[in-house]
Order: sequence, then structure tokens, then C-alpha cells
Amino acid sequence: MSDIEIRDDRAAGRLEALEAGEVVGRVEYFVLDAPERALVPVHTIVEPAHEGRGIAGSLARELYALARREDVAVAPLCPYVVKWAERHPEEAPAADPELLRAAKEWLVANPERF
Repeated sequence: MSDIEIRDDRAAGRLEALEAGEVVGRVEYFVLDAPERALVPVHTIVEPAHEGRGIAGSLARELYALARREDVAVAPLCPYVVKWAERHPEEAPAADPELLRAAKEWLVANPERF
């Protein structure tokens, strides 16, 4: 993967991968406040011209690193992030089932968000 920069656009709920200033991939997420604070990834998207370069994996890795830095959990609802976490348990601790339930309820209650 060449010079990819990853930035967190918290206000928009996106972790973005940029190459030469262009967004080439993103993880869309929200922040859950209860039962505990958590980052909840919902979608991972990589632009077709940039697929197969490890961008989605880099985004998932950075999402978990961001959560560690902020001392919060990750409650993945995005199928890609769920699979990535299963393959990288040393970097992606399993989410508490109650936290996942709360994240799913939030998503159902806020369908306009995604």
C-alpha cells in the first residue's frame, strides 16, 4: 500500500483513507455512549479502483488502535470489521454481547444515520 493517510472525521462519523488528498476508502461509524462508550463501525467502503491494496484492513486496524488510545471498546456491526477482528484477536478484543445488543438497538432507532 503506497502513501495512504488515515484520518478520523469524528463529526461525520468516518475514518477515512486518503491518497494524494483523495478519499479512497472509509469506515462509517457512530459513537455509542451506553452501556459504555464504544466505537461502532457499520460500513467499510473502498473505492473500486483501490480494492485489493489492504486499505480496508488498514482502516479496521486503525479503528481498533483509535479505540485503544481513547480507552473505549469497539462494537463491530460491519461484516468486514467483524471478520477482520476474528482474524486479528490480538489487536481486536471481542465485544461484550450486551454492548453489541445496545449498538444494534441504537442503529434500529436511528435508521437515517446510515
